[in-house]
Amino acid sequence: MTRTYLACLWHHEHPDEPVELYSELDSKRWELRKVEVYRKGHGDVAGPGVQTGDTRLGEAPCPPLEEIAATPELEPRVITKEEFEAVWRRYATSQ
Repeated sequence: MTRTYLACLWHHEHPDEPVELYSELDSKRWELRKVEVYRKGHGDVAGPGVQTGDTRLGEAPCPPLEEIAATPELEPRVITKEEFEAVWRRYATSQ
């Protein structure tokens, strides 16, 4: 199964919303796992058998990178599986 890994910086002033988003996507761009990191360093996760905070997997396939990047406050990029796994381990095991 082909997987894609995304990281997205979200530039905003909302203190209770995440500023970094990480997603593991399947070949049809559905989220399999997600990490949301907040301004003060706390993170929440969602995936098979785990869900913390208000973090939930998307209810629709993730849009293409270019479409995400068209939103001025979002700064998306493709990352490696290893980068995603490092972030996942950091926040999924700290719960």
